[in-house]
Amino acid sequence: MIEKFISPGDKIELKSTVSVVLPDGTEGVKTYRSSVYDILDDGRLELVMPMEQTKLVLLPVDGEYDVCFFSHGGMYRADVRIVDRQKINGIYILVVEMISNLHKFQRREYYRFNCVVEMTAREMTRQESDAFARGFAELVSEKGMTRGVIVDISGGGTRFVSRQKFNEDSIILMRFKLSIMEKERPFLLAAKVVYSGEIENRANEYENRVKFEFIDSTTREEIIKYIFDEERKNRKKGRVVE
Repeated sequence: MIEKFISPGDKIELKSTVSVVLPDGTEGVKTYRSSVYDILDDGRLELVMPMEQTKLVLLPVDGEYDVCFFSHGGMYRADVRIVDRQKINGIYILVVEMISNLHKFQRREYYRFNCVVEMTAREMTRQESDAFARGFAELVSEKGMTRGVIVDISGGGTRFVSRQKFNEDSIILMRFKLSIMEKERPFLLAAKVVYSGEIENRANEYENRVKFEFIDSTTREEIIKYIFDEERKNRKKGRVVE
């Protein structure tokens, strides 16, 4: 039955079901990205072991994870338990069993897509953010914007690198462009700074994580469309290479 919804090659995100200490020192849930390797006759799944910075992440046997599957039919999630680790045809595999039912997952905006997109940003004053929230974005000046690069994006926010540190909980103005249906679409958005910290071993460079504020559903869906279109292109390229 599961083959109707999930196929080998589908992208996945595994989230730990317990809080851990994250690289920025805060406590949260760790997320890993990988893909489905195969589906066994007994309903168990073989997942490609995730990697971080070219290193395998040896997730523990008996560990439980919340898995989101990005399939041709949409997004699904289930809780799984790792029952074995194997090496098949030179690929390190996690064998998992489902410990919950598979069900449709609607929150597509939380899937983060790796990218390289130039952008500019600056912190807004309270008056400017209030004007933006009321729909008067034209009243907010774009002068004094600093350059940065978006390194991942979702319908909920972005992670970008800049040479400026931003105050956490501040509202920033962001401008960037995404290629949607072969056309450049400009975005001018407000976002709340969740984290801003210096990158290790890279002086005066800061990693910033922000959550979009005052964003309408149409704009959010455009960003999601960009993500899924780019994912589709990447999968096609992968099939051609194989």
